[in-house]
Amino acid sequence: MKYVLVTGAYGGMGTAVVDMLKNKGYFVFAMDKRVGEKDQNVMPVQADITDTLSIQNAFEIIKSKTDKLYAIIHLAGIYDLDSLIEISEQRFTRAFEINVFGAYRINKVFRPMLSKNSRVVITTSELAPLYPLPFTSIYAITKTALDNYAYALKMELQLFDIHVSILRPGAVNTSLLKDSTDALSRFCENTKDYSVNAKKFREIVDKVEAKKIAPVKIANKILKIVKAKKPKIVYKINRNPLLLLLNVLPLRMQTWIIKKILKTKT
Repeated sequence: MKYVLVTGAYGGMGTAVVDMLKNKGYFVFAMDKRVGEKDQNVMPVQADITDTLSIQNAFEIIKSKTDKLYAIIHLAGIYDLDSLIEISEQRFTRAFEINVFGAYRINKVFRPMLSKNSRVVITTSELAPLYPLPFTSIYAITKTALDNYAYALKMELQLFDIHVSILRPGAVNTSLLKDSTDALSRFCENTKDYSVNAKKFREIVDKVEAKKIAPVKIANKILKIVKAKKPKIVYKINRNPLLLLLNVLPLRMQTWIIKKILKTKT
């Protein structure tokens, strides 16, 4: 039996991925800050990915079951939205602690369990390789950092014949979409430094997120990566055509378009 560690295992994508893997014969260590009940071929592992000691404790728990992991699937992450000059330092650093440093800590602690032909799957975002939109920047910045971290990790772990793949999904129908809507509402209500036309900005966000897919499609994609003999470096799913079109344009034109859409007349 092959053992797989999934972080963010009890979120929308995580639940779908855990179910898919266990049904395909993998034994899943389902890691999250809040976990569910033990199931056949699923062992809940409670851990806080912002806390190295918590991760080390999780390592010892998993080590009591096996000394080898076939795959680490990174799904843990948060969404936040604010202006870069108004967001609190605590929220700014928390986004990095979870979205970037969390993956670093997990990979560092669990590296001894990875061997030849094992794989690491790091979930970033379709936004990672694109220029960020205003006010969603903190999320995009952390995902871009994670994307680059994943590529650098690929360059290093390939020397041990360990595969690292990046999954860049677009909008997925999980609680993160509600989080983004709630965060947008809070920003538009609380901002003091920007005369943002909330309706126009919400229209942009709604269009980006309108074409959402079910979490099971993410699970199918991850299963494909896990089963691949030679996984690709980057996998993409549900890319938004409006974002792709915008990013074809020169950066100066992109910024001009966004300014024209969002700037409120006085």
